[in-house]
Amino acid sequence: MRNELVLIDVADHIATITLNRPDKGNALSAAMMDALEDRVAEVSANPDVRVVILAANGKIFSAGHDLEEMLEHEDRGWQQAHFDRCSRLMMAIRACPKPFVARVQGAAVAAGCQLVATCDLAYAVETAKFGINGINLGLFCSTPSVALSRAVQPKQALDLALTGRLILAPRAAEIGLINEAVPAERLDEVVQAAASAIAAKLPEAIGLGKSLFYRQTELEIADAYADAAVAMADNMDLSATREKIGGFVRKG
Repeated sequence: MRNELVLIDVADHIATITLNRPDKGNALSAAMMDALEDRVAEVSANPDVRVVILAANGKIFSAGHDLEEMLEHEDRGWQQAHFDRCSRLMMAIRACPKPFVARVQGAAVAAGCQLVATCDLAYAVETAKFGINGINLGLFCSTPSVALSRAVQPKQALDLALTGRLILAPRAAEIGLINEAVPAERLDEVVQAAASAIAAKLPEAIGLGKSLFYRQTELEIADAYADAAVAMADNMDLSATREKIGGFVRKG
């Protein structure tokens, strides 16, 4: 059952991980998050995978946390462990050396929006809605705000967190939450093009670059440049990189 909650398929160096709880709006129950974390570990360890598409079955990408499950537990310890589990999942996606591309076919709200914000790239149908709207039920989306505040400007993140409003995909693209809002009939084409472009690149260089990119954003600029210089030197140490650059130079 755990594996059925989150499906996986690998083809042409692209893994597609699919949330598979459409009858519950792909709500992130404890079992769902555990299953997704398992899949993240699986693609991280698979040398054949170079990029990951995160998709969902049904009309909704993810409605966020499973509120019914949360209400079943009055113990604060369970709640803390539950949100720790969520944080661990998001950090696993961020730490994975393979880039994640979100394919958003429907609404992504609360922790579902957090999931989109955590992915490295994201594309959505024009009608998809986004928001961290827990405040409408008296629950400020604190953990989703961590990912969202790193994807968009703080005032944009706070606007969604404080008002509970939902925005459509074109607005989500304007503020930087997603890369592009596209007609439904073009979603697969656009997502596949991005994934294929990444899959065609040197995976070791992609892994080094993803790690450095997020690390340097948390540093002062001088430290960021120092860290980046080390990363580029490490990248130049790769024999495959030197071969590619040598071939390019010889062509010129």
